[in-house]
Amino acid sequence: MSSSSSTDIGATPRLRIGLLGSTGSIGRQAVDVIARDGAFEVVGLAAGRNGRLLGEQARRLGPDVVVLADPAARADLGELPAGTRVAVGAAALEALAARPDLDLLVVGTGGMVSLRPVLAALRAGTVVATANKETLVAGGHLVMPLARQLAAAAAATDPRGHLASPLGWLRPIDSEHSAIWQCLVGEDHASIARLVLTASGGPFLDLDRAAMAGVTPDQALRHPTWRMGSKITIDSATLANKGLEVIEAHWLYDAPYESIDVLIHPQSVIHSAVLFVDGSLKAQLGTPDMRLPIQYALTHPRRRPSPAAPPDLVSIARLDFRAPDESRFPALRIARGAGRQGPWATAALIAADEVAVARFLDGSLDFPGIPRLLAAAVERYGAGGVGTGGAAPGVEDLVALEAEIHNQYATGSIA
Repeated sequence: MSSSSSTDIGATPRLRIGLLGSTGSIGRQAVDVIARDGAFEVVGLAAGRNGRLLGEQARRLGPDVVVLADPAARADLGELPAGTRVAVGAAALEALAARPDLDLLVVGTGGMVSLRPVLAALRAGTVVATANKETLVAGGHLVMPLARQLAAAAAATDPRGHLASPLGWLRPIDSEHSAIWQCLVGEDHASIARLVLTASGGPFLDLDRAAMAGVTPDQALRHPTWRMGSKITIDSATLANKGLEVIEAHWLYDAPYESIDVLIHPQSVIHSAVLFVDGSLKAQLGTPDMRLPIQYALTHPRRRPSPAAPPDLVSIARLDFRAPDESRFPALRIARGAGRQGPWATAALIAADEVAVARFLDGSLDFPGIPRLLAAAVERYGAGGVGTGGAAPGVEDLVALEAEIHNQYATGSIA
């Protein structure tokens, strides 16, 4: 980081931010949060192929650099601010993440493309705020040791400081994990009894199991409470997202799988909760607006006025809860099993989920085929490749595994 106190907004005029995935759902909302508050300075923006929107964001925020994954999208950028340069490719993402003047890397991308930049940022001593599930589901065994090392070094000089915790260095943006993080601030880790992840249940909460074979993409994309990108919306409909969040919780909070619960909460007001050993249950409540967890990750340990509306408990009137039905939503059970099996299985799970959702959206896989494909991939690849000797996968292994699963199942035998 550019200084030892640079992540404390009260101690520095502006927090220097790099934003990966700026044109996606999370990225656009992060831009909204950043642009509303003079406490932030954007150093770099990165996107896949939406050059037009990236150019608009650059003109709004004036970054030093914009990065595109697709060179062909460069022509769509338009005229950029004076001093803003253009870079292309995966190496440019890592270079942005490793900049010595960067205070915070915000990761709003999906896929394995963000794993190397996250590792590069942490190795450079830069805080990471991430909504990327692959970072922890596939690479938690690589990422969390770095966050813990940084926290231990910070604790040696400031044991009560916000950087003395791994969550000060790897900050979750997902609403559920932000909620748990907020519940844990100031608490002793040893006092945690259980973590409770809430789920809306998606649009098919009460749909008969037999009827799920006829679910269409249009129906699955009609989430009852959240407005999100298509991938996470389908994951919410299958409850695969909640299974992935269980795995993330295991890594983020150093929690055994046996102490991580999932609770269906259709109103999406309680975003998650923590049960402590004394029987107290602490929950975080809020409206379904991703700008709130994004802002909390940017401003921690302080809170600032937010564009998100506060919840109106009188108008909400009631909060309902039920246990998840894993017979109708087997993706949750499959994900738990992969988590217990280890990093090869969880990497196979999340790569297969990307393929399965894409196939469902293009009509080549039915809705129940999503968990079938997940189970097949975990069974086939979960033990690791030949010659691995049971060793955990490195970055190259994870990239190769993702490519193999995409090749195998994109038009494969799972139907």
